Amino acid sequence: MSETTSRPTPGESQPNTTGKTLQGRTGAGAPPETRGRTTIADSVVEKIAGMATREVPGIHSLGAGMARTFGAVRDRVPGGHPSVTRGVKVEVGERQTAVDLDVVVEYGVSIVDVAGDVRTNVITAVERMTGLEVVEVNITVDDVHLPDEEDEREETGGRVE
Repeated sequence: MSETTSRPTPGESQPNTTGKTLQGRTGAGAPPETRGRTTIADSVVEKIAGMATREVPGIHSLGAGMARTFGAVRDRVPGGHPSVTRGVKVEVGERQTAVDLDVVVEYGVSIVDVAGDVRTNVITAVERMTGLEVVEVNITVDDVHLPDEEDEREETGGRVE
């Protein structure tokens, strides 16, 4: 079955049609960024922010209290691996994102300087990789890692080989 449509002849007025009008260009000539929708999951932004935070000198680990404890147990179990997103929470919108971080810093570093470096690194990485505008990076310093804490754990944990 075929459909025929009548086209107005010159001088004839076109009928008033109501409905949606396509905005912008479509087809092969349209720029790629207008040809579909990209959705970025919260977990993707969490991983990027977590990795960017860990790259900053002066950051010992991420996570607060119980999350670090459970993470340490999971890391020691055969086949377990560290969670990149531990201590990272994000809220992702269509064009913007906000990041909350729980961190542990090394003893002796300037917390203000480390926090500034973390903000810069997270904003740069997230905006470069996702195209989302980072509206805020909130940092909570939950602990300071002391140099002798690691030695004590190794001595008490290594009784049986």
